Amino acid sequence: MEWKLSDDRPIYLQLYEQLTRRIVSGIYPPGSKLPPVRELAAEAGVNPNTMQRALQQLESDGLAVANRTAGRVVTDDIAAIEAIRYRMAREIIAAFYAAAAELGYTRQEAAALVKEEESL
Repeated sequence: MEWKLSDDRPIYLQLYEQLTRRIVSGIYPPGSKLPPVRELAAEAGVNPNTMQRALQQLESDGLAVANRTAGRVVTDDIAAIEAIRYRMAREIIAAFYAAAAELGYTRQEAAALVKEEESL
């Protein structure tokens, strides 16, 4: 998965969101070891301190656990991962409905468009 960063929002927040997406999608499965800070920072092309801040946010949200000897690992708490995955999906759906509303579609019309797309 490629790192996609833009200038419109803080970089650490974008890194945090992309790391979260990697966890909830299973790229980094529960209990797996996360790559070291410097490796992730080099891969993303950012300062290690910026990546460290993103990883600390993962820890604050309960998605990662720091272990002094083993580095960081993804939480084993499947329920916590699923709750964040669900929240992210709901946010995507809300953004879709908001964008459709800007085009003049009602929620029902937008939902009908999704159903139509599914049948293609």
